[in-house]
Amino acid sequence: MASKMNFTPRIACVMVGLPARGKTYISQKVCRYFTWLGIAAKVFNVGNCRRELYGAQQDNTFFDSNNVSGKKQRMEAASMTLQQMLNWYDQEDGVVGIYDATNSTLERRSWLYNTLTPKGIQVFFIESICDDESLVSANIRDVKLSSPDYKLMDPALAVSDFQARIGQYTNQYQTIVEQDYSYIKLINVGSQVIVNMVKGYLESRIVYYLMNLHIKGRKIYMSRHGESMYNLEGKLGGDSDLSPSGRLYAEMLPGIIKEKLGGKELVVWTSTLKRTIQTSEHLPYLKQHRKALDELDAGVCDGLTYEQVEEQYPEDFARRDDDKYNYRYHGGESYRDVVHRLEPVIMDLERQGDILIIGHQAVIRCIYGYFMNYNQEDLPYIKIPLHTLIELTPKAYYCEEKFYKADVPAVDTHRAKPTEPRPIHTQAAPGSSGEVPLLPTPSLFPSSPSIDTFSPS
Repeated sequence: MASKMNFTPRIACVMVGLPARGKTYISQKVCRYFTWLGIAAKVFNVGNCRRELYGAQQDNTFFDSNNVSGKKQRMEAASMTLQQMLNWYDQEDGVVGIYDATNSTLERRSWLYNTLTPKGIQVFFIESICDDESLVSANIRDVKLSSPDYKLMDPALAVSDFQARIGQYTNQYQTIVEQDYSYIKLINVGSQVIVNMVKGYLESRIVYYLMNLHIKGRKIYMSRHGESMYNLEGKLGGDSDLSPSGRLYAEMLPGIIKEKLGGKELVVWTSTLKRTIQTSEHLPYLKQHRKALDELDAGVCDGLTYEQVEEQYPEDFARRDDDKYNYRYHGGESYRDVVHRLEPVIMDLERQGDILIIGHQAVIRCIYGYFMNYNQEDLPYIKIPLHTLIELTPKAYYCEEKFYKADVPAVDTHRAKPTEPRPIHTQAAPGSSGEVPLLPTPSLFPSSPSIDTFSPS
């Protein structure tokens, strides 16, 4: 019988680069991207293992190549981390493992390559090179000083020690020159990219993704369209106009955006459906209407009320509640389909500056779930209420979020995740896109970090 690894492609993304070059940022982004696509991915950080074994707050001499004890301990941490990754491949059906460390010598990379390749694991090196001192200094201030290595240390002393640590690695650093390895070099945050021997689907997706990343500060705003007539009538999908309340929200939206964004420019993306275009009509910015942002297709259920869906397709409620992410409407789409439809949109988003997306509940859930790192099971139940602007600010390792709620009434279309399986033939709330009015809830955001309310003038 053939072994499983002959059928399942597995890849190890091995990071390469001096400290404070964005390796962990890249690792987390690659992991988030593949997880969002439904491909099992995980980051294995050697620094975390080193702290676990030998404690944090090691000074820079620990990283001196002439420190025999430190070198031995760092190799032990590297070996343990590699073994954890190998166990993950075998025991948890891992596909994309990201090995996050400096891996700054030919010897270390050879060890990794010669260990992984015989096990049927494809090795792809990702080297981040940065000689822009302003970027390195910003990374030290914004990220490294919050590391456990410098907890409670005076910031000036921490900066000095970390710069000395960089010097220790610089003395032994060897950039990738191994022409028989598959690799990508990102120079100064992608201003120049060098690619060598890219093999297969997974490596090509990584290259495509990394070539679109940037770290410039920006805001991503998202909002569902204003309340639609179909929302009021309890119908799924369709291409209906806005309700009077929805039109009032459209009139308020420019003021909310202006207050939060100031005088900066903004690009607006909408779907091709009337309710998103009408919501954007008062915004004085460049607008693009994108088919990929159209709502989840409810197939034969489009335009029906949930009572009609229950009568005509009684088994659908139970099946969708059982696995809402993968359930596909007859002749329509699933959330998984929408995620794959949105992949080019995500790539484009990673290149953009400040942007506003006016979309639909399922679509906004999928985009929001990407930035906020939701798993597939919970993504279809993210609460995205009407008449609320969401502001996301991508950071190095997380995404900051704020909510701005307009004081304009709208139906609540959210349906909570069932706590137990729903029996067939029992009346249930539908969920193609979730755009069906349900009973109001006491609070739209019971645990949101920041909510502002705007009233019509």
